[in-house]
Amino acid sequence: MSTTMTVLNPCIFFVQTEEGFAQKASLDLTEAGYHPMIIPDFSQALAEVEKFQPSMLVIDRTLAGDAGLTLCQQLRKAETQIFIIMLISKETVEERVACLESGADDYLVKPYHQEAFLRLVRFYLQPTMTVKEQLRFRELVLDLTTRRLFLNDKAIDLTMKEFELLKYLMSHPREVLTREQILENVWGYDFQGESNVIEVYIRYLRLKMESEGHKRLIHTVRGVGYVLRES
Repeated sequence: MSTTMTVLNPCIFFVQTEEGFAQKASLDLTEAGYHPMIIPDFSQALAEVEKFQPSMLVIDRTLAGDAGLTLCQQLRKAETQIFIIMLISKETVEERVACLESGADDYLVKPYHQEAFLRLVRFYLQPTMTVKEQLRFRELVLDLTTRRLFLNDKAIDLTMKEFELLKYLMSHPREVLTREQILENVWGYDFQGESNVIEVYIRYLRLKMESEGHKRLIHTVRGVGYVLRES
């Protein structure tokens, strides 16, 4: 008599992640109501994804050379819509760009921090709210339910930090926000990352918002910070 294993969503795969990270995160995810599974081999991941259809993959960027980036690229070429989070050891511009260009939705810096990890998971997997909430500024519409940006009715996908940064700017239109205010409200009091992280994410947003010739709405106030306003 054979048995069939049924995996109920939301299921989260850890693909060749460090054992300590995967074990701690798996316990926290189980307590939060998710179903974590550890896939020890990048080469098995594609078959397992097709078999179980997980809601999210957590892939280690630092193991097995560029296998993590390659796996992500293969999944995107196959038009897989699963959310993908990359684990990185250092939050450098090069690492962030490599992860996002490979098709990852977001990244997380090791070592494991429970609050940061669960917050990222909830951001992408929490159930959609029934009440639609939006922020609007000129031709920008930020949907707080789907966390997508609409520019002249064209949808633009945002990472978690891009969304939080734009949400903060759109919540204070035409108000000059200092770098300290942005760091405190978007990254938090205990931020220990690079000093240029705001500039990097402002550039990400501008690239997405201005990719088809749209006028600039996020402006630099030299020596102070940034402001969302008309030209």
